[in-house]
Amino acid sequence: MSWMLKIENVSKMYRLGMIDSSTIQDDLKAFYYKLRGKENPFLKIGEENKRDAAGGDYVWALKNINLEIEKGEILGIVGKNGAGKSTLLKLLSKVTKPSQGTIRSRGRIASLLEVGTGFHSELSGRDNIYLNGAILGMSKREITSKLDEIIDFSGCGRYIDTPVKRYSSGMYVRLAFAVAAHLDPEILVVDEVLAVGDVEFQKKAIGKMKNISREGGRTVLFVSHNLKSIKSLCSKAILLKNGMLNFYGSTSETIDKYLELDVKKNNFLEKETGNEKFKFNYIGFKSKKKSFVKPIIRTEATELILDYENKTDSNNIHFTIKIKGVDDNIFLTTVSPEKLIKNKGKVSMNIPSGYFNEGEFLLDVYVIKNKNSAICVLENIIGFTIVPEEIDLGVYSGVEKGYSRQEMQWGEGK
Repeated sequence: MSWMLKIENVSKMYRLGMIDSSTIQDDLKAFYYKLRGKENPFLKIGEENKRDAAGGDYVWALKNINLEIEKGEILGIVGKNGAGKSTLLKLLSKVTKPSQGTIRSRGRIASLLEVGTGFHSELSGRDNIYLNGAILGMSKREITSKLDEIIDFSGCGRYIDTPVKRYSSGMYVRLAFAVAAHLDPEILVVDEVLAVGDVEFQKKAIGKMKNISREGGRTVLFVSHNLKSIKSLCSKAILLKNGMLNFYGSTSETIDKYLELDVKKNNFLEKETGNEKFKFNYIGFKSKKKSFVKPIIRTEATELILDYENKTDSNNIHFTIKIKGVDDNIFLTTVSPEKLIKNKGKVSMNIPSGYFNEGEFLLDVYVIKNKNSAICVLENIIGFTIVPEEIDLGVYSGVEKGYSRQEMQWGEGK
């Protein structure tokens, strides 16, 4: 199958604090180096786009991206905030140009990058359909032939002759997506903007993207943090991390890699720790029935496992477990049953599904003898991250605050 988009060694560099990437003097110097067949001198000091790291004035929003996207393929793009997803879509849509590399396409590209893209607020919805179509390279006759279909799909027929500045964000997105999807682009680029729409429209938009890919042989690039919609829509996906292509493969494999990015590397301490009185061979926190390296999903039951050696002559020992947030505020304190701890063995503490909210947590373990003497104290011994479950398309996927997020029993009051 032939490619529709080919991305070769594409990089995008920005200069921090500058509206443009460089001064006129810098542009002239870069042009002079290019004429001599040399590399742009300013690109040499670009660095990986780590948002929390100190560094120079230049950063790579994208670095050495190579990708071929085939005709009729629906490609998902996932990554954490700041990974470079929107920058990549802007390059593909020719909103901005790459600092290095080339992008080649076969056919027209229609983009829906943010609410109101390509719309004029003073014009009516009808006028903006023609404006948007003209930007996409459509003739007036082509746009008119699709006009009724676009208006019907958007659900904005009653307000189609009203200036779009009076539209809600949801109406904006409805109309903008309807225009982009119905004017027969060979390549459709859609950012997270669909999350603004309601449940009905999100499902409608997903169905439309499937249809234009399957029946029209169109290529779709889709960015979303809603992993359920990525999995249901896309055949393949890429994972961006710090501006670089981290993984490219099947959608399910890419989503697994994406979730693993959030797993704390020290959620399993396998080296010996403790003291001459009490030793732990390993301590680990994980989703039940899964390995320690797998992501801990919010809606899955979890367990803490402690493999220990009691070097005292007492069996009157218990564990006090504290789980806290990264701000050191304690979320949970619990004590193991009496007579559970032997001379040597392994114990586990089970936590029901849905007990944690998503976020990062730390673990403290206290070994207490005779109910009053701490013979071993391990603070912040492991850290672990709870990641969100897959969200059904159309369901609110924002982050609720707090350490715990549980389903409660509700009923009519008496």
